[in-house]
Amino acid sequence: MRGIPETITKCISDNQRFVLLTHIHPDGDALGSMFGLADILEGMGKEVFCFVEEPVSQLYAFLPGAGRASCDLDALHEFVRQAHDKAMMIALDSGDDNRLGKYKDELLAITPLVVIDHHKSHKEYGECRWVEPTRSSTGEMVYELAMALGVEISYSCAFHLYVAICTDTGSFRFDSTHPRTFQIAARLLEAGVNPAEISCKIYDNYSVARLSLLQLVLATLTLYAADQVACIHVTPDMFAASGAAVQDIEGFIDYPRSLQTVKVAVFIKEIQPGQIAVSLRAKGGCDVAEIAKVFNGGGHRNAAGFRFSGKDLAEVRSQVLRVLNNDLGVQPDSTDG
Repeated sequence: MRGIPETITKCISDNQRFVLLTHIHPDGDALGSMFGLADILEGMGKEVFCFVEEPVSQLYAFLPGAGRASCDLDALHEFVRQAHDKAMMIALDSGDDNRLGKYKDELLAITPLVVIDHHKSHKEYGECRWVEPTRSSTGEMVYELAMALGVEISYSCAFHLYVAICTDTGSFRFDSTHPRTFQIAARLLEAGVNPAEISCKIYDNYSVARLSLLQLVLATLTLYAADQVACIHVTPDMFAASGAAVQDIEGFIDYPRSLQTVKVAVFIKEIQPGQIAVSLRAKGGCDVAEIAKVFNGGGHRNAAGFRFSGKDLAEVRSQVLRVLNNDLGVQPDSTDG
């Protein structure tokens, strides 16, 4: 594993005001890393502004730092102005600047930009980068940064980083989990984190609307490629029928992935007509980050994604299945399109 670039620790030590941000539709690693780093910086006497494009999802409203996240672009500009345009920006867990959202151009105007990320398919951006695809999570990297800066981990920081690591490793189930991951988790427990409490907040925190949506989505489950590929999908009509929000679909792809014969799970998400996102999850030999590259997407070996515009759900499913069939070395099923 590579060390932290000295330029990053020096920039953090030399600057006073920091803007932290992450990718759109942030998950537990994204939010946990951002709030955990905010705790670290404030522990150093720094001023921090956590910017998000949309309010924190109900799924992560339990995070101690959730209330500090701001969607106010004017407030962000004022924070930077008061720093006399010398605020430093740090992007966490975002492997592509296009994933910074609709305010990307305005955000990238804030310099210098440091990027901390663990995606294999990372697309280089920013003035300084620390990218380690072998890390279990960005949260794990933020912990290492705290150690390099000589900052003691507070309970709040430990809580955030444990959530980050726990969610991005599938509760330490994924092959990105290494001995160092458990060592760091142990240190976070020593800082006061209660694993049972956090697991309850992550996994026993669902609404009736979310379960209603899950019921509709699982009804779409279809197996392909000699039962090696499982596909599910969601449509705007399903969101309307269940009353669930877009954030509620997080984790749904784990259900088809759990099937015994399945090597790749596919979740096709039509959030609005003509706008489709695809998530892939793998187990075994299929590298879904390479599959995602075919569609100009990216991610990790076992978790990746990409987007389409102007295509319908059936067309997207057919294209994705064709590529997966080739990669898995099986003949297309008659139902594969």
